[in-house]
Amino acid sequence: MRTRTLLATAAGLATVAATALPAAAIKYGEPDDGAHPYVGMMIAYVSADVDGDGDEELVAGWRCTGTQLDVDTFLTAGHCTYGAEAVAIWYDDDIDHLTGADFRLFDDAMVNADAYSLQAVSHPEYDDAAFYLHDAGIVDEIVLNDGAGFDQYGTLPELGYWDGQLATRKKDRDSYVTVGYGLQWSMPTRGKSEPSDNNNARQDEGLWIKLRAGGELVNNRQFDAGKGQDSYVVLSSNAHTGGTCSGDSGGPTFVEGTSTVVAVTSFGVNETCAGSSGVYRIDTADDLAWIGGYVG
Repeated sequence: MRTRTLLATAAGLATVAATALPAAAIKYGEPDDGAHPYVGMMIAYVSADVDGDGDEELVAGWRCTGTQLDVDTFLTAGHCTYGAEAVAIWYDDDIDHLTGADFRLFDDAMVNADAYSLQAVSHPEYDDAAFYLHDAGIVDEIVLNDGAGFDQYGTLPELGYWDGQLATRKKDRDSYVTVGYGLQWSMPTRGKSEPSDNNNARQDEGLWIKLRAGGELVNNRQFDAGKGQDSYVVLSSNAHTGGTCSGDSGGPTFVEGTSTVVAVTSFGVNETCAGSSGVYRIDTADDLAWIGGYVG
């Protein structure tokens, strides 16, 4: 389940459709409490005729998570940048105070966000029909608004980091922390047009809080192409360690206790965000070369 969390605009306004499902927030996580100030929530903008008058505006389409790698470079998932014409970013731990007026139109977001950009690109070999093969994205040429700045940034891993971990005995492997904004639970109702407060409904907008959860390496899986970069890492996603859900797409997986980003959240395996989750490894030669070309 790849998910880019679609943003519903205020009543009566258009909602931007997308073929990809939005990524959600951390399940069973804990507040980040300033541990990763360089992780932010991005909102992607696309052109739409909101008023039906033939004039298009940049309107909020979906939200994802990502990591600031330097003053003007933000790493996320390829399916988060795909189709985005502009991006606004917030870095606060709690941005639940946002209203539609803050972010619905890009013109408003440029003023209200911590940062914005008109440059969002996906990996040059990214294919939305097979997003998991090269699921890395970059927001570049970021403009920071007054008051936004960083003392530290996320850093890139060494080449072949995950190969070394997979060759290591389980008890000696690193531990991981995944960070993201989004859904904190997801239990879609079936056969009900309107969820009520007392049934199991998918949590949607609101509660946009930066959360973190532990992760455990389960496996590495390759797709049919068989190339080393065409693989993803499987992390546990359960009530004991926490895990990803819709809205966390593009969010970083760090080596615990470091700022090293070794993967970005790519997809889950079901609508309830249970079981394991797939994170796209960025330690391969093509990814490090492409991402590194934007950093510094």
